[in-house]
Amino acid sequence: MGEEEVETPIVQDFQLFSRNKFKSKPKPPLNPTINSCDKSFDTNSNNHHEFSQLGLAECLLQTCKQLGINKPTPIQQNCIPEILAGKDVLGLAQTGSGKTAAFALPILHKLAENPYGVFTLLITPTTELAFQLAEQFRALGSCLNLRCAVIVGGMDFLNQAQTLMQRPHLVIATPGRINKLIQQNPEIQAVFKKTKFLVLDEADRVMDVNFEEELKVIFDCLPKNRQTLLFSATMTSDLQTLLEVSANKAYFYQAYEGFRTVESLKQQYLFVPERIKYVYLLHILSKMEDMGIRSAIVFVSKVRNCHFLGLLLEELDLSAAALHSHKSQALRLSALNQFKSGRVPVLLATDVASRGLDIPTVDLVINYDIPSYPRDYVHRVGRTARAGRGGLAVSLITEHDINLIHKIEAEVGKQLEKFEYNENEVLADFTKVSKAKWISKMKMRDDGFEEQAKVRKVRKLKSLEEKGLLKKRR
Repeated sequence: MGEEEVETPIVQDFQLFSRNKFKSKPKPPLNPTINSCDKSFDTNSNNHHEFSQLGLAECLLQTCKQLGINKPTPIQQNCIPEILAGKDVLGLAQTGSGKTAAFALPILHKLAENPYGVFTLLITPTTELAFQLAEQFRALGSCLNLRCAVIVGGMDFLNQAQTLMQRPHLVIATPGRINKLIQQNPEIQAVFKKTKFLVLDEADRVMDVNFEEELKVIFDCLPKNRQTLLFSATMTSDLQTLLEVSANKAYFYQAYEGFRTVESLKQQYLFVPERIKYVYLLHILSKMEDMGIRSAIVFVSKVRNCHFLGLLLEELDLSAAALHSHKSQALRLSALNQFKSGRVPVLLATDVASRGLDIPTVDLVINYDIPSYPRDYVHRVGRTARAGRGGLAVSLITEHDINLIHKIEAEVGKQLEKFEYNENEVLADFTKVSKAKWISKMKMRDDGFEEQAKVRKVRKLKSLEEKGLLKKRR
């Protein structure tokens, strides 16, 4: 029986927002409204239609203009003034809505006023997202002498500790690695004693039960009078709990309408036989140039499938990069950089790439495997059709996926259209592709992938057992 991740509510002593005590509060509505008190549930109450009206420093306004960011998005219009006013903020908005700039710009404004020590600690769930956030901060803060450090797994432990001791202005970290550094080097705790901002990006995933112990250690190092900023594309029970227990000074922006996809995204499907699904994938990839598609991300649910497809495309002389958790950190970053730079047009990825990655050239997302949860589908297809651009998402549906796809359609409120193709064209190279498949399978045996996968699984189960999370995940 497979494992299912179960959301577990945060406990009341699990402090995120600054508060003196908990008060019993009514459950806030999911549909946005405007409250007259400090605690706001808002979508478009602020009429700040220009960046110049948001109260940002002139150098940041000039940088936005140079980057081609001319008009603030709704989440930026509403959240930037509240952050500048010193409030804690929880921002909920669909993917591609400009959440990063909504917290980066006011943080950089405050930093320019008083640059000292580790001014901001930003926690994010994946390494790939951490490096992208660093790029975005450096771009938006190019007018400042911003010192930024990315603290993630797979890098030299001692060098990271030395980097933190130099007190960069911005630390972007994954929960596991920053937790280890804090626990193994007591001096690092003092680095965060004057931190002004704590940011949780992709907050719904960061606050997953898997990270609970790490977050407790991290929060203990931070001052109680910090500002806490949480941004997410999806609502979870943990975030709902925060709405109920946080202090009145918190501001909540909700443009959250459930699991929704943007209107500019075209969503289609192919109904295919499970045993030759890879043949249909290769057909779609071969048509990219004819369809005017610059680059594509292919999402698979298992590392094994991702590794296999990478070998298969390589055997067929198709240029692609593979991104999954069994690769070293250096190889993962290399694969992502090759894709972002356009050197390879196809990225094969597990869900480590489904959150936050913003690559403008991605015109196509393919769901090779249908995700088990509708919100994962929303995050995957959100890698295209961003910032008002168009995009295409194609899902390969087998006889085992019908119930899953019906759930997804029900949640997103939209039926998938049929992807038009010529069956004879698909099967024309069947013999060639089948031969490449068996060669790729043999390569997987020769490179020891299965043995490595077993070792990693044992290690992961042991880690979950030590944390007492094994029963929670089942």
